[in-house]
Amino acid sequence: MSVANHFRLLGSDGEARTGVLTTPHGAVRTPAFMPVGTAGAMKGIHWREIRETGADIVLGNTYHLMLRPTAERIAALGGLQKFTGWNGPMLTDSGGFQVMSLSKLRKVTEQGVRFKSHIDGAVLDLTPERAIEVQRLFGSDIAMQLDECVRLPATRAEVERAMQLSLRWAERSKRAFEGAPSGRMLFGIVQGGDIAELRRQSAVALGQIDFHGFAVGGLAVGEPQEVMLAMIEETAPLLPQDRPRYLMGVGTPDDMIEAVARGIDMFDCVLPTRNGRHGHAFTRRGVINLRNARHADDPRPLDEESPWPPARSYSRAYLHHLVKAGEALGAMLLSEINIAYFQTLMSGIREAICGGHVSRIFALQRKRAGRQATCRRGRHRFRSRLAVGRPDNPSAYAWSRNRGRRYRRSTDSSRCCRKRLRLQPPPWCRSRLRKSCARLRAERTARASGGFQRLPSS
Repeated sequence: MSVANHFRLLGSDGEARTGVLTTPHGAVRTPAFMPVGTAGAMKGIHWREIRETGADIVLGNTYHLMLRPTAERIAALGGLQKFTGWNGPMLTDSGGFQVMSLSKLRKVTEQGVRFKSHIDGAVLDLTPERAIEVQRLFGSDIAMQLDECVRLPATRAEVERAMQLSLRWAERSKRAFEGAPSGRMLFGIVQGGDIAELRRQSAVALGQIDFHGFAVGGLAVGEPQEVMLAMIEETAPLLPQDRPRYLMGVGTPDDMIEAVARGIDMFDCVLPTRNGRHGHAFTRRGVINLRNARHADDPRPLDEESPWPPARSYSRAYLHHLVKAGEALGAMLLSEINIAYFQTLMSGIREAICGGHVSRIFALQRKRAGRQATCRRGRHRFRSRLAVGRPDNPSAYAWSRNRGRRYRRSTDSSRCCRKRLRLQPPPWCRSRLRKSCARLRAERTARASGGFQRLPSS
């Protein structure tokens, strides 16, 4: 039997789309970014501020909430919204990703996952049926099926086994969800690692099972951005066009922009609050690390054109002081500013899609991101326009050694091409950089000898 559709498309521009998802606790405008309240709360931010930034929906973590304070206690206290004080829509994950990340404390079987609690060591079983039961006790507006997310890189056999198991769990989750209160939704999760064929198989099979919405899982776990985008391109066209699409765990501005351009509607990530606690602020001109000493005497606001008052009111010098002094107010303000930036970005994308000029807005945002881009984890800053959000673009970097240290030199001749900035690349991209540089050296040698032939990418 076909499930009711709660999603209404309002407009599209190319593959990018905007719409409204109706839930029992209110409407969600898409594309939407969901702030993450892991244990039923945002670290250092009140729900009131979350709502004022423009957020329609938040995410709760089933794994942590089922262990403490437990699903039964939350149900006895009136459900997750009443328990936490958040009066808007809420999506809860299945807890599968957190269980899978505890590789030394869990065992996967056909029935589900047996794991040890990280709190008291108790042995617990999480099955597809139990995951749905827990989320029903929470009163979640949107529940997620239990799935197995494999760590990348992995062999094809491992990825295919996990994908097939997730499909069988999806069918069990759908049966367990039958009889849920009207208006509640269940999303299926596409798996398949970085193998396009398996992604396509998973998307088609989930579409036949028929869910209220579909999530793309198992990405943004360390793979290059082009791999993630390629998997989205393989998956999104095969999913029902009238259902929302949710890219799980992705939250950098550049990644979200590229994903929206490929048909994704919903996102979640801990990046705004986590980076805020570590002194990083997202602005229209990139990420600002307020731990740097150069901000100690800077009277300028973070972003004079931001719609969020703290971004206009407080000077960089004061925020630098709060961060260096370890004051809780600094983490609170930066977390609010970051979430407000993400919500402003989503609002601008929605308006651009409705106005039919999304390509121009995306190009402008990509240019802004390139002025002071960050890596996928939001920690490392770059200045080359070629490095839009990623440090693993070989054409954007020329690596050299000077007194045993590594330096980056921008190859963009129009912007500080002679300025060298000492920067240690993140560990996860060093091997890729070494291979790329070795391949480029081999090509230059072959070109000089007259027998040039482009070598295959490693």
